[in-house]
Amino acid sequence: MQKYIIWDWNGTLFNDVDLCVESINYLLSTQNLPLLADKEAYQRVFRFPIIEYYQAVGFDFNRCSFEKLAIIYMDYYQERSLSCQLYENAQKALEYYHKKGYRQILLSASKTEYLMRQLKQFNIEDIFYDILSLDNIHAHSKKELACVYLKHKSILPKQVVFIGDSVHDYEVAQAVGAECILIADGHEHEERLKKTNATVIDRMKDIFRLID
Repeated sequence: MQKYIIWDWNGTLFNDVDLCVESINYLLSTQNLPLLADKEAYQRVFRFPIIEYYQAVGFDFNRCSFEKLAIIYMDYYQERSLSCQLYENAQKALEYYHKKGYRQILLSASKTEYLMRQLKQFNIEDIFYDILSLDNIHAHSKKELACVYLKHKSILPKQVVFIGDSVHDYEVAQAVGAECILIADGHEHEERLKKTNATVIDRMKDIFRLID
């Protein structure tokens, strides 16, 4: 039976967490709001949907709309993200499972053009069986996109392992009935991840003992 791994990108394969802390603090500074103290403070407040995360850090949408804040954030983040690297052992894992015959799918909430610019610098696009992002089809969430994709490809849940770094990634896996592994080195704090029924690991290197 064909096996599939569906990878999240930001905070799972692509290590942009420090930049995201810097970016949200820049955005907070534009509104004269208190900054997040460090990476752990960021991980404790980060969540999906992003609008709830923005509310949690103190933004008042009556003063500045969520849409405008998001544009300011991305203007700061995107070019700087091209200096971010993959997590240690991320490319090794991708190449290992590619050689093992797994079909690997990238599922990201990023805008396609931004995602492809980030991917291009690592020359890993060809490893992926498919690359999916929210503006590839008219989906309202990663959850909907995953459900539509697996149904369209006639992929059974027992063939799939989701790997991510957030409670939302677990929710996506739950929506399709697939196994989920969460890595507690990304955007969301380990305590919150452990409240799910997913398998939670510390680092990418731990993935090799869980799959295959």
